[in-house]
Amino acid sequence: MTTSLHALWEETSPDVNVRQRLYQALRQAIIRMVLAPGRALSEKEIAETFDVSRQPVREAFIRLSESGLLEVRPQRGTYVVRISEGAVMEARFVREAVEAAVARSAAENGLGGNVLGELDELIERQRRCAAPQDYSRFFQLDEAFHRALALGAGHTSAWRVTEEVKAQLDRVRYLSIPESTPIPKLVDQHQLIVDAITRQDPSAAEQAMCIHQREILHSLPELMRRFPAMFDASAPTRTSSKREMA
Repeated sequence: MTTSLHALWEETSPDVNVRQRLYQALRQAIIRMVLAPGRALSEKEIAETFDVSRQPVREAFIRLSESGLLEVRPQRGTYVVRISEGAVMEARFVREAVEAAVARSAAENGLGGNVLGELDELIERQRRCAAPQDYSRFFQLDEAFHRALALGAGHTSAWRVTEEVKAQLDRVRYLSIPESTPIPKLVDQHQLIVDAITRQDPSAAEQAMCIHQREILHSLPELMRRFPAMFDASAPTRTSSKREMA
């Protein structure tokens, strides 16, 4: 575990303070299953791993609990929350609404600077992740793609909203990349979004983004079946609407 956590720490920006870097590293550790659902966490252990005091660890734990990734049980300890199907579905609903609007806006109003070139470059780099099965790198590039699109369209607040709601969803997305959804399929979906924006077709851009965001609806049931220990069995099972599955 220590080596993996240290690698995630190295991915964070040295330009931010220790508290922020620690939060980012732990968040990614949970999303990428380095810290698996149900795992107990110790402030002391994490502090020793990163060679920091326990105060920033405590603060990171609080932020992660607010994001729905950790559960602090009084007198019992702190645990990585198991994946909630309901939370995933709600996050997907919000993310689709926001990012579909961003894609439509980008097609209607264009993108600033050389954002289209940046998106094309990100797609090409994503394609190069397929053969070596570099899932972690693809996940980073996928994040960069959606962030660049939102910021390039002038919707910084929209990206902040997306980041806020998608913590639970990200774990399923990361798990689905090697297990249920092949990289080339996701890259092709990104290409369709960019193609629609390039030809200034708002409806096609919006539809392409909706299809992309609904990919998780197809992989989630399979992941729940294959990895039951990662999911919250106590939560009621939700059924997607016909409109969502369309």
